[in-house]
Amino acid sequence: MAVVAELLRSEADGSISFGNHSLAAKAKLEDFPHNGDLYKVKTFQTMTKLEKNGMFLYESVPGTSVNKLVESADGMSFLAEGNEDAQITLGLKEDTEYEVFVAGASVGKMNTGMSGKLNLSVELAEAGEVEVKVVEV
Repeated sequence: MAVVAELLRSEADGSISFGNHSLAAKAKLEDFPHNGDLYKVKTFQTMTKLEKNGMFLYESVPGTSVNKLVESADGMSFLAEGNEDAQITLGLKEDTEYEVFVAGASVGKMNTGMSGKLNLSVELAEAGEVEVKVVEV
């Protein structure tokens, strides 16, 4: 897997890919149309952030490159890549319980609370690329 040189792109399968964890300086792309929505990405080595229609969707510290992000009625899935382990925050439904899978293994159930945000850690330093799947329980 490689960084997303365009910062944000639509994939043939309907997913999106975004972020470039190798950039030394901040870069952003706004008003990117995809499936009737507008996306905005900010990315570089220390942070990657994605918004959909002005609402928070994804953030990682340090920065990551994300491929094949798909949202569904009951969750989200994507491939994350980075040089270091990352703390990822996802914007999901409020007050909802999700089961989180990292590299195909369940890491447990988590609740979003009133903010609709779910926080998880992903070990990328050794793996390079990890599949993350979040499913509503």
